[in-house]
Parts: sequence; structure tokens; C-alpha cells
Amino acid sequence: MQNSVKESVWSYPRPPRVEESGRTVRVVLGGEVIAETRRSKRVVETSHPPVYYVPIEDVRPGVLVPSERTSFCEFKGGARYYDVQAGGRIEKDAAWYYPRPSPSFEAIADYVAFYPGRMDECSVDGERVKPQAGGFYGGWITSEIEGPFKGEPGKSGW
Repeated sequence: MQNSVKESVWSYPRPPRVEESGRTVRVVLGGEVIAETRRSKRVVETSHPPVYYVPIEDVRPGVLVPSERTSFCEFKGGARYYDVQAGGRIEKDAAWYYPRPSPSFEAIADYVAFYPGRMDECSVDGERVKPQAGGFYGGWITSEIEGPFKGEPGKSGW
């Protein structure tokens, strides 16, 4: 069931906030369900669609392969990446996690996020999400999320 309340990304906080979701989050790659949970957390931040983080225990074993890639978020800390493999497909650096997140983000330790544009499908409560524009961003756009969003063409100056 879809949420009927509209959310503007411009009402989200900065610095970002971690929220319990409770919605069904599903990730498919290579035609196979690689993650499904009702225990996700979402991170909301001004100008960004939410990013859903899935408990590592709810990701199918063997689909995440540690990558050499790293990045740094001024709020969450140092991120590590995974290559994601399933159904004969391999997507390099298509998921990330924070092994030791900053104190305000400890709730996402042992959780992983997926770039929805790199998967066959990502959904929230059965609704297929649209990926946030731009290869750097990992936001999940559903029908209740309103922009404009950071990363869209012509919005790179934010």
C-alpha cells in the first residue's frame, strides 16, 4: 500500500536524520531477489530522496563482494563499497555501508544501501522506485516524494 502523504525533500533536515522505516523494501538483481526486509532504516537529508538501508542479515548470502572503493560523508563518516552479484550479473561498487558510522548515525551500522539505478528493481511496499539522478547519489524516489532533487540536470550547483 502506498503512502498518501506527500513529502518534500526540502522539509528534510540538514544534517541528515536516520528513521525507522517498517515498510517492505525489496532489491532485485539478475532476476533474483537479493534483499527483502521490513526492518530497513532510511536516511533523509535536505534536497535528497531518502536512502534505504537494509540490515545485512536480510541480504542473501554471497551477493555482496567487498570492493576497494571508499568514500567519506561529512555526516556519516567513512563508507566502504560492495560489488553486487546475482543471476549472472555483477554490478561494481553498487552497494555501500558504514563500518564505523559517526555517533549520530550508529543506527545504520550493520546495514547496507543499494544504488537503485544499478539494480533490476528496488521497491518500497511494492512500488518500484525511480533512482535519484546522477551516478553519485543513491536516493529512492517513490510517488509520495516531491522534489526538485539534488542531482537532476541543471541542479548541480546546490
